[in-house]
Amino acid sequence: MDQVGDGAAAMERLSGEGPYEMALLDLMMPGLTGLQILEKIPLLPHRDGLAVVILTAKGQDADREAAFRLGARDFMTKPFSPKKLLARIRQLLDAS
Repeated sequence: MDQVGDGAAAMERLSGEGPYEMALLDLMMPGLTGLQILEKIPLLPHRDGLAVVILTAKGQDADREAAFRLGARDFMTKPFSPKKLLARIRQLLDAS
């Protein structure tokens, strides 16, 4: 598991060859937002099928719709239960 502090660093990691099955993104990351990263993931053929979960304090319907349209598998609004997040991660990874 890797953790980065901004969207540019997240995009750098995803552009590399690390073996990632899932990315947890925030909509309001500095540098690049979670939606901007979602737009760029299809340009990375080696990330085809990457499960992306958006975790955010910004829960407007427009953001949720945009995230799903761009390929997010789930959208969780803060605060959320860590148990629910772990259950959802397990469910998404098992479905991959």
